[in-house]
Amino acid sequence: MAITLIDPPGLPEIGAYRQVSVATGSKLVFVAGQVSWDADGTTVGEGDLAAQVERCYLNVATALAAAGATFRDAAKLTAYVVDWTPDKLPVFLSGVARAADRLGITPLPPASLIGVAALDVPDHLVEVEVTAVLD
Repeated sequence: MAITLIDPPGLPEIGAYRQVSVATGSKLVFVAGQVSWDADGTTVGEGDLAAQVERCYLNVATALAAAGATFRDAAKLTAYVVDWTPDKLPVFLSGVARAADRLGITPLPPASLIGVAALDVPDHLVEVEVTAVLD
């Protein structure tokens, strides 16, 4: 694998993801932010943050597969969440856990969660983008 995930001494172990990814591969894959659309462009989980997070991760997996990659090749995830407040974290993590269970991905690569005012359409509560590295 081109990616090694680590939690270095001196940084907390988060559990949901690792703090650092070390990439040694030579092919970079950049996946545009994925929202909770199905293949027809219909929003999945309207008004349900956990359902939308799950669908975003499933869409990221589909995009990675098109490039010959999986979440094991992911070096960095970034999630953008509309009107983010810390009390939404358990719901967000529930969606991540559901997707991780369905996709068999553990641990997750380093991740950032950024609160935003809005996304592309009002129905979308979250968007997830990823960078992956292949040998």
